[in-house]
Amino acid sequence: METTIKISDEVKKHLDKMKLFDKASYNDVIWLLLEDSMELNTKTKKEIEEAKKRIKKGIFSTNEEVGKILGL
Repeated sequence: METTIKISDEVKKHLDKMKLFDKASYNDVIWLLLEDSMELNTKTKKEIEEAKKRIKKGIFSTNEEVGKILGL
């Protein structure tokens, strides 16, 4: 079901700036905003927990080390 919503000119200006491409719909922009506030999925939660365990074990690279690897 589609519906029409009312927004202020100010909100519209902000939404226009958030479009990833000119022909993006406001629906696309709103979905991107909603994704930021949605709960993380199970796979992501598991990956975060695994990363925390690696960090506690000291298995990680510092920014400096990554920079050297990438030649920065």
